[in-house]
Amino acid sequence: MGSEGLALLKQHNLLRPLVQQMLMQETFAQVVVTDEDLDAARLEMLQERGYEQLEQWPELLNELEIAEDDLLERLRQNIRRRTFIRDRFAPKAEARFLERKNQLDQVVYSLLRLENSFLARELYLQIDSGESNFADLAKRYAEGPERNTNGIVGPVSLTQAHPILVEKLRVAQPGVLLEPFSIADWWLVVRLERFSPATFTDDISDQMCQEMFKAWIEEETVTTLNRLDADSSELKSTIDFSVSQ
Repeated sequence: MGSEGLALLKQHNLLRPLVQQMLMQETFAQVVVTDEDLDAARLEMLQERGYEQLEQWPELLNELEIAEDDLLERLRQNIRRRTFIRDRFAPKAEARFLERKNQLDQVVYSLLRLENSFLARELYLQIDSGESNFADLAKRYAEGPERNTNGIVGPVSLTQAHPILVEKLRVAQPGVLLEPFSIADWWLVVRLERFSPATFTDDISDQMCQEMFKAWIEEETVTTLNRLDADSSELKSTIDFSVSQ
């Protein structure tokens, strides 16, 4: 493809996705898919659709109204992708999990966000004494989106909150009401309901592998795009020199 073609693709934001798709296709093509792999994928798809046996494969094809060759090729592509990602990145998954653990920990907490410090103190005392229920007060007085969830926030990643709130939640005990504290223009009344530390499960391992693959393919894409830019610039310079002669 000439420099004009590359420039046109780039102008319409088509070059990057095209390059990335071609890189993935070339990478996954190296993975061998066995008949056993394909049968396992077929059975998994059948079971997801409520079928039980491979012999019901023709029924699934009729339901989906799709040609068998097209569906089998789609399954092969999924197998190649999954196999490549697992084989290349699974050995590094636990190390990445340990690096990201603080970001993966999840919390559920009750929140009352108010502009008035005196009202925050009053509501804190009502909840702490048992005079009022946190959910009822949040529904009535909260000035943030927690008003629509009875004050409940989560489960969410701990790091999604403001850094000051994160530090408060990290040392809080579940069920213990925190005294009002300020963040920017707000006064917060908070109670940690549940802290769920992340553990290295199969699902988390898959998530780490996907994250590493995404970073890897992005790096490969950037490298390829830079090389294409350099090649097209060199080609343009050669053409310009020839014309000037």
